[in-house]
Amino acid sequence: MIELKDFDNSAPFLAQLRSPDDGQPVTLINSFLAPEGEIDKVIEVWRQDSLIMKARPGFVSAQLYRGTGDSRTLTNVAVWETLTALREAFSCEEFQSTLALYPDGSVSQPVVMRTAAVPGVCVA
Repeated sequence: MIELKDFDNSAPFLAQLRSPDDGQPVTLINSFLAPEGEIDKVIEVWRQDSLIMKARPGFVSAQLYRGTGDSRTLTNVAVWETLTALREAFSCEEFQSTLALYPDGSVSQPVVMRTAAVPGVCVA
């Protein structure tokens, strides 16, 4: 089973999911650390749970990134139309049941983000 850890203790992931929704898009950035020798299994379970999420209302896109070399790190970047859509998808029983399929020792650090404008670099 996967263990969820907070990246930022001042804004725990589950508290972020319960935040008021302003109707704007959100991005879930979720970094995983696979147990040694289990990265292919983590990718397969991620594929299964992503197919569930992809079918949910409000899903926009997802991309999985894999660390180079011998890294056991994976990062999922998933865009949702609204925080409510992400919250409902994350809470659905079908998705929740996949969390037990991850190999023991798997760790996940999800965080909900929004784009930020930085003058001369990027727009929000």
